[in-house]
Amino acid sequence: MSTTELQQSELPSAAASARSPVREVLHSLSRSGSFLTGFTIVLFWVVCALFGEYFTPYDPLADDIINALMPPSAANWFGTDQLGRDVFSRVIVGSRDILTVAPLATLLATVAGTTLGLFTGYFRGLVDDIISRILEAFMAIPVVIVALLAIVALGTSKSTVIIVIGLSFSPIIARTVRAAVLSERELDYVAAAQLRRESALHTMFVEILPNVIPPILVETTVRLGYAIFAVATLSFMGFGIQPPSPDWGLSIASNYGMIGGGFWWTVLFDALAIASLVIGVNLVADGVQGALND
Repeated sequence: MSTTELQQSELPSAAASARSPVREVLHSLSRSGSFLTGFTIVLFWVVCALFGEYFTPYDPLADDIINALMPPSAANWFGTDQLGRDVFSRVIVGSRDILTVAPLATLLATVAGTTLGLFTGYFRGLVDDIISRILEAFMAIPVVIVALLAIVALGTSKSTVIIVIGLSFSPIIARTVRAAVLSERELDYVAAAQLRRESALHTMFVEILPNVIPPILVETTVRLGYAIFAVATLSFMGFGIQPPSPDWGLSIASNYGMIGGGFWWTVLFDALAIASLVIGVNLVADGVQGALND
């Protein structure tokens, strides 16, 4: 058999071996009860965010003062709030803003944190010391405090919330990526890239980055859960998503004073929606971590 034929015969096996890790991860995820449960919950809310307005029984923004604070019934499954708006319709459509802001903030945090982690882990020395000390000082301040200060200075908008939460979570991701890069930096393939006189950017983003994707994926899914909670918290405090959005945190802030009067349904279902989404994302994160560790 000629050399060309031997090379061609090896191509399918090489391609199969390259695909096998991905197939193994997908197979593990398909058998993971926590991942499937979490994925189902998250998918439900994603569908609600995208198409909720097409199957809600009422306009979530329409006031009906005559039917204000009606308890759950056949006509209004989750009751009505203090302005007579259907709570069920608002809960369904209210997933849209939080599932727009939180993922974008997480994406920003992942990109910024991964870049910082690659630089600190690869260069080490003075670069690592300076950037790491700045990140540690930043991490010492609670995320909500940083967010409040930034939003007060920059103004309240979805873009501001995305940027603030994204930058607040980036040091945590950077620390995870740095630890992974420090281990990878000592391996032979990095030394080979340096011997070929590849640039530092090429070595970091082409050679090292693909090998630290698993911890980045796990950290990203975990941060998404925290981002959802952070967005809801800021909206509750009046610094996040603004009226007339049916956002869950904003709806809780508008109606939590009604609990004392026995109108529990104006808050309960929005709170359960936030809790279910965060739990779903955390279950997905646990499933991904388990699949990557198998």
